[in-house]
Amino acid sequence: MFREMRRRDRELSHTETAEILEKGDYGVLATIGENGYPYGVPLNYVYKDGKIYFHGAKIGHKLDNIAYDSRVSFTVVTKHEPIPHKFSTSFESAVVFGTAMKIDDPDEKKAALTEMIKKFSYDFIEKGLAYIDADIDKTIVIGIKIEKMTGKRRK
Repeated sequence: MFREMRRRDRELSHTETAEILEKGDYGVLATIGENGYPYGVPLNYVYKDGKIYFHGAKIGHKLDNIAYDSRVSFTVVTKHEPIPHKFSTSFESAVVFGTAMKIDDPDEKKAALTEMIKKFSYDFIEKGLAYIDADIDKTIVIGIKIEKMTGKRRK
């Protein structure tokens, strides 16, 4: 179902790939719409308990695409630096394939949003938790159930 990595010498272990997902700030979510076109959108996220979580408004292009076909991919790149004299780039990356779904469980939804506050607004956790409580019904949380993930590194 999924292709093997061509450059196996650069392939990372599951643990190393999970570390990239944990430390990355932004990734690109790729979906397919009913018009057949792919749609890639950068977004912030958290990786928690083996899932990717992100949040947003209750309507929009990515949600329409997920409703059409819940299969997605998600890519994160970290430690990227050009190596001009080698006409290359040093990087670490992770690619996830999985199924995106709306998180309806209120505890899981709040936990995901709390992780977002901890990751992106660490100095404002108390204020962030109050923000979550006030606006939790205005936002949607999507979780990606991971079916396959790969990591790659070029030193």
